Amino acid sequence: MGLVRTAQSEHPDRFWLLDSDVPAAALPAALLRRALAGVEPQLAIRAGEILLPRLAAVPPAHGDAPAAGGDAAGGGNAAALDPDGTVLVTGGTGALGALLARHLITAHGARRLLLTGRRGPAAPGAAQLRAELSALGAEVTIAACDAADRDELAALLAGHRLTAVVHAAGVLDDGVLTDLNPPRLANTMRPKVDAAWHLHELSQGHDLAAFVVYSSVSGVLGGPGQANYAAANAWLDGLAAYRHARGLPATSLAWGLWAAGMGGTLDPAGAARIAASGVLPLTTEQGLAFFDAALRLPERPALVAARLDLARLRGRASAGPVPPLLRGLVRAPARRSAQTAAADAEALSRRLATLPDDDRRRVLLDLVRGTMAAALGHDRPESIEAERGFLDMGFDSLTAVQFRNRLAGAVGVRLPATILFDYPTPTALAGHLLGRIVPAPAAAGPAGPPTDGSVLADLDRLEARMPGLLPDALGPLATRLQTLLARVHAARGNGASVADRIDTASDDEMFDLIDKELGIS
Repeated sequence: MGLVRTAQSEHPDRFWLLDSDVPAAALPAALLRRALAGVEPQLAIRAGEILLPRLAAVPPAHGDAPAAGGDAAGGGNAAALDPDGTVLVTGGTGALGALLARHLITAHGARRLLLTGRRGPAAPGAAQLRAELSALGAEVTIAACDAADRDELAALLAGHRLTAVVHAAGVLDDGVLTDLNPPRLANTMRPKVDAAWHLHELSQGHDLAAFVVYSSVSGVLGGPGQANYAAANAWLDGLAAYRHARGLPATSLAWGLWAAGMGGTLDPAGAARIAASGVLPLTTEQGLAFFDAALRLPERPALVAARLDLARLRGRASAGPVPPLLRGLVRAPARRSAQTAAADAEALSRRLATLPDDDRRRVLLDLVRGTMAAALGHDRPESIEAERGFLDMGFDSLTAVQFRNRLAGAVGVRLPATILFDYPTPTALAGHLLGRIVPAPAAAGPAGPPTDGSVLADLDRLEARMPGLLPDALGPLATRLQTLLARVHAARGNGASVADRIDTASDDEMFDLIDKELGIS
């Protein structure tokens, strides 16, 4: 699911997730139509009821300080660690693993730690970390182990009696969905998914007080540019639910940004993107407090541990849609945002239609430059040079996707993923948009057959208007679209291609068909 959630964020309105407790073919047709007629990109059907996913704040366990306050301590309802048992931390020599190792000793009384990593004792800072933890009174083993290799992991665990497992290992290999390939997907999935499953199996005979997997908010919300990482972490969330259903200890923590982790290595553009998403970096104290609070909530196997900038998210809600999972925290109806976006795009089209050609180009160039400035984290649109190539401005694949999505929403037409390569300067792109939004006036003389481009442009406009439709209008629209599609298939079955039928139809006949079937006259 994490991969599709990322696809949804990179390609809005192209993908939907439906999680049903029965096969789709067994669902009543009326229920399926009702589920798919809405605007929610993700939903579930359970016992004939449509459910929508929403994040909600978790009340702290008895005796807790609020988790976001950063001052919760160990204890409470959390199962106590056996001081004679071993706590295994995969990724234990990394930044977050090392922070947790110290905390397990000082706050949870751990006395035996087994820290693993790909380089083990050869990892930078490993010797210093071992000395520091030993000085705190713990017996510490740092081992090089590929936890995704079951035999290697089994051999390492053979001499230990585990009291807790924390799986904090992982690999980042960011890239937009269209740039991913099987090796890149496996490179990210293997240390998360394979290792977690081996830990699940090999810890079965141990009396565990805790089994914690470090997941990521990207798997829950779908992080642009992180389809592989989101998929791996969504699987960890599923593993926690699987274990919990079988009465085994399980906690999946979908972390937001840690200032001491990846957050400390971001460049300014990356930091600006994260800030714009409404996720604030966690301090070490806040992150460890979240860890403690999660252990005191054994009845909740999957938790999001993140600081959200609700003020920024509310600001986003006034200008565009908020991620559906956050709509329980940010009160902004998605339908209102969609209607506003569609209305703004139509208003732009009407405004351009009244302007001279030079003014049209200026308006669209200003729009392109302003959208680019926002995507790149610039304060002033004037900093974007009209004739400078996009690739010279610092665009990467992720910012290109975000820019494309913002611009498509503003103009109300779908734009291809290659838009920055096809039209490599702001001026060139503005000229292309002019042709898409304001079709050239028809030449005098007999009307010719509609071109593929003109028909597709009409479909673009229809598609742009769909998010603004009320739910009651979507059912009839779906019926008419199905009827139109059936006629297209029938045309193919009669031996005439769609192109042939377009060639033999007049303008009036073609647009009469669109008006009748789609109801957009």
